[in-house]
Amino acid sequence: MKLAMIGLGKMGGYMTERLIKGGHQVVAFDLSPSAVEAIAEKGATASKSLEDALSKLDSPKIAWVMLPDGPPTHDTIVTLANLMGPGDIIIDGGNTNYQVHMQTVEEVSKTGVSVLDAGTSGGVWGLTEGYCLMVGGTKEAYKLAEPIFLTLAPEGGCAHVGPIGAGHFVKMVHNGIEYGLMQAYAEGFEIMASATEFDLDLHEISAIWRYGSVVRSWLLELIELALADKDGFAKIEGVVTDTGEGRWTVEEAVRRAVAAPVITTSLFARFASRDPNSLSNRLVSAMRHQFGGHAVVESK
Repeated sequence: MKLAMIGLGKMGGYMTERLIKGGHQVVAFDLSPSAVEAIAEKGATASKSLEDALSKLDSPKIAWVMLPDGPPTHDTIVTLANLMGPGDIIIDGGNTNYQVHMQTVEEVSKTGVSVLDAGTSGGVWGLTEGYCLMVGGTKEAYKLAEPIFLTLAPEGGCAHVGPIGAGHFVKMVHNGIEYGLMQAYAEGFEIMASATEFDLDLHEISAIWRYGSVVRSWLLELIELALADKDGFAKIEGVVTDTGEGRWTVEEAVRRAVAAPVITTSLFARFASRDPNSLSNRLVSAMRHQFGGHAVVESK
């Protein structure tokens, strides 16, 4: 099939490569001319603007948007929809809030353009391993674009999960679960690291847990890779950011009155990691000193 890829960051660029290797024709556009030039050297057709990209497509036109959530994605979808026509398809593969996505789809509904939301998981490994795709939207639009999804996904890793917004909703929960899993692994390894009397080799343990253990997973494989590079790992600071999906998952849990203590705690742990000298931690230390005479660690 022929489609346009709008946004050539690590995800968009690698997805374009995988599509080309799978036999698709990809017209590429990015605000960075160097990114367009680089992907053109790998077989994509370069374009200079959204209008130029669409002019190189056959009808029905399909444009995949792989941009940061918020105004970049919203504005691009609106612009594309106004340049396209009935029967054409826009695919939003970024981490967009599902409610915002549904509002955007409603905003462009009069154009007759179908908008699919493709929750995309796989990160920088997707080029070789494939991307898990959770797609929301009409069944008709999904069926038309399905060859694209099947090329990007590994076998069994793609599904139409529901109507408009469902793809982003499922991806949001997926990332919330990811928060909890990573936090559990991190805490477990921290406990083992504290058992200095055993002189445990954490890299070795992460390696053997990958085979036969009930906690084996891809995340554990990534832990093993991280611990294998001792010098590189030592340089990493313990500050953990979040890109929104965990927050949205917790907000949904509250809104729907669903208990989600693990995901919620893992999100708060990320917040705490960003301020080792936070007022709250300092107050807890001060209170322990006041009521129990417990020692406090003073800043240098």
